[in-house]
Amino acid sequence: AVCAPVVAVLAARVSLVAVPCNLLAEFAVAPATVLGFAALAVAPVAMPVAKALAWGASWPTEWIAGIARTGAALPGNGVDWPGGWRGGLVLAVVTVVLVLLGRRIVRHPWVVAACAALFFLVVVQPPPVTRVITGWPPPGWRLVMCDVGQGDATVLAAGDGAGVVVDAGPDPLSADRCLRSLGITRVPLVLLTHFHADHVAGLPGVLRGREVGEIQTTGFREPPEQADFVRRQAAVARVPVVSAVAGERRRAGPLDWQVLWPPAGPVPRPEGPNDASVTLLVRTGGLTMLLLGDLEPPAQRALLRSPAAASLGSVDVLKVAHHGSAHQDPGLLRRAAPRLALISCGADNSYGHPSPLTLAALRAGGAQVLRTDTDGAVAVMGEGTEPRAGTGSRAGVGSRGAPRLEVVTRSP
Repeated sequence: AVCAPVVAVLAARVSLVAVPCNLLAEFAVAPATVLGFAALAVAPVAMPVAKALAWGASWPTEWIAGIARTGAALPGNGVDWPGGWRGGLVLAVVTVVLVLLGRRIVRHPWVVAACAALFFLVVVQPPPVTRVITGWPPPGWRLVMCDVGQGDATVLAAGDGAGVVVDAGPDPLSADRCLRSLGITRVPLVLLTHFHADHVAGLPGVLRGREVGEIQTTGFREPPEQADFVRRQAAVARVPVVSAVAGERRRAGPLDWQVLWPPAGPVPRPEGPNDASVTLLVRTGGLTMLLLGDLEPPAQRALLRSPAAASLGSVDVLKVAHHGSAHQDPGLLRRAAPRLALISCGADNSYGHPSPLTLAALRAGGAQVLRTDTDGAVAVMGEGTEPRAGTGSRAGVGSRGAPRLEVVTRSP
């Protein structure tokens, strides 16, 4: 009651989980504090004893941190609120009203139980309930481009509760929330196209609480600190890490995909790690999808000259390279000739993504363009799915003689 208005002034947001999380963490505060200070006091004279005390303090500390991470990852963990002193004052008044109402409500157990159940549904947002209420995710989805801000995270449906994750975005919470909203509990493969932070920093959110079979990466380990980060996270989760090899073909449920890039041996990299991005050609539900990672024009042209070029013609869905930047090879866009082009980028990002030139080129080629900064998360449905309304907008992407393709967007 005292802290929330102050937090609203600073953060323009009100947490719905702060009170229950603090109640769950409260019993661990005393041992963590006492053992921690004891370790500080003993360290100058008896370091082995201090290490033992610190190890003891790590258990309640990890409990507190785990509660914090879990609460922050819940879909309904908080609500936006007016910032500044006016917002803080309004929240203070609302808090007083809620306290006065609460004193009366506690006299009625059934009302309390109903309020508790409603609070649980709002905060946890179980996927089956959310799907009934909002229509998200739409039934029969084949691909979802998550709204993770300025970064990339794509999920390919691989069966009931399973999904192949291509890149993890820049933030673990955003990645975790996207997978939770899709009901993904098993991840046969996490494929990280390259090691830039906006593609790999969200990996802990993918690994959290899920059964993950394998992590696959590009063989070009730059930036080295991000490559080491991925290795550490995989080691903690005990998930094997392997390198993608051009020409490799794999399956998972209804998915079939082929690695097109990078080739074995030296990789041209005038733009750094981007040109080593793993590029996939995915087939599912009668649809063909080309995922380009962050390939720059030199690598895009090299891909066109490679043996894989024969399979690039007239794809249904294109994950546009490098967040729709201006660095695109016109020849590859013409060869791919996508019906639907997807761009993952953050609102008001400082890079100017997506480029108006790229948007114009895609539309001139007949593609419908959707972007996460304005359209939110995007779900793609292929042939054989049943129409059903979803949150945001729904559209068909038509082409004579091609499989039926529908998209549903979830507003940011």
